[in-house]
Amino acid sequence: MRDPGNTAVSAIIDLAGRHNSWFTPSNVKRSIHSLANLLQTDNLEKWLSPYPFTHAIPKTVGLVFAGNIPLVGFHDLLAVLCAGFSAQIKLSSNDQVLYRYLIDELIEIEPGFRQQIKEVERLQDFDLVIATGSDNSARYFEYYFGKYPHIIRKNRNGVAILRGNETPEQLNALGDDIFSYFGLGCRNVSKLYLPKDYDLAKFFEGIAAHATVFDHHKYANNYDFNKSLYLINGDPHFDNGFLLLRPTPGLASPLAVVNYEEYESTEVLRENLEAVKDGIQCVVGKVNLDLPGISVVDFGRSQFPALTDYADGINTLAFLTEHYSWPNIID
Repeated sequence: MRDPGNTAVSAIIDLAGRHNSWFTPSNVKRSIHSLANLLQTDNLEKWLSPYPFTHAIPKTVGLVFAGNIPLVGFHDLLAVLCAGFSAQIKLSSNDQVLYRYLIDELIEIEPGFRQQIKEVERLQDFDLVIATGSDNSARYFEYYFGKYPHIIRKNRNGVAILRGNETPEQLNALGDDIFSYFGLGCRNVSKLYLPKDYDLAKFFEGIAAHATVFDHHKYANNYDFNKSLYLINGDPHFDNGFLLLRPTPGLASPLAVVNYEEYESTEVLRENLEAVKDGIQCVVGKVNLDLPGISVVDFGRSQFPALTDYADGINTLAFLTEHYSWPNIID
């Protein structure tokens, strides 16, 4: 996609926001810049170099996209195209404007993609499936697509680990991990792990600059609803006027709410994370967990995954390679 400052792109961004009010210009531009970083030539060459994408008979991959944040799922489309496969795409009704523009741009750059990319209302005549959604939709996907080679993704969340010695700059960056895309992404931080007796005032002071999130009416409605619910039920929580902190062991939290849990030692923390790692998309913090399958990123970087930061820890390129059909070649 062209520079977000381009007039045509700006018009598309505005149209996407009218179609889905969660897609504010700042969040769409954040997504575009994140994808642009992935598409640097050096990054692509390094990413693709381990895989033998030659002399293979390509197949068709059905892609079911979620629409929780702008252009989510692009990594899957990129992997399919780089592997030489064809993509049947079932777009989310929440994210059609941006994707249709992006697909047109891809075809303009590489006309051969016209034969490889097809938007459909219903997947059919495909060989493989990559579908992303909620835990509920995953059951639907398993029922309809379970007989095909597939990757089916469910709910996951980002978590953050604080040590108590974070700088104001690090806590402000953590605010990006919490509030970017209004917390709707699977890499957004929805759970904090805090050292015992942590001073929550430090955290609230550190994220104060993100108070403007409350200016969005849908976010404010969710905040007001959850606050009222906790007050009526007498549920313990802390409130800074635009975010609710709730003490609970769960990973997933409602919009405008972040869960938190205290830990007494790194060993206990590691055990707790190991027990719930299937629900974790990434961990934010300055920590060395040494836990296979759990990706750790610095404060403020949760929404800027590298090409090798595969959703749910499933290597998409390896999956595609495993299902190549290799022709019999006679010299």
